[in-house]
Amino acid sequence: MSSSEWTRRGKTVRQLIEELQAFENQDLEVRISIDSGDTSVPISLIGKIEGKYAMLMHCDDLPAPLRHP
Repeated sequence: MSSSEWTRRGKTVRQLIEELQAFENQDLEVRISIDSGDTSVPISLIGKIEGKYAMLMHCDDLPAPLRHP
């Protein structure tokens, strides 16, 4: 996994919304991966943490991640 500056700094809510709005199909399921896209889980909730962060969360007790080729 890359450790370049752009991967560490993350995105603001505004930047994330702008990128998502660029998708032609706005009905695509949104998923999250922490292993560079090898597997992913759906986003269940979006919350505010400590008043500082927007948190994308997967809330299933027994997640069934998709494996991507």
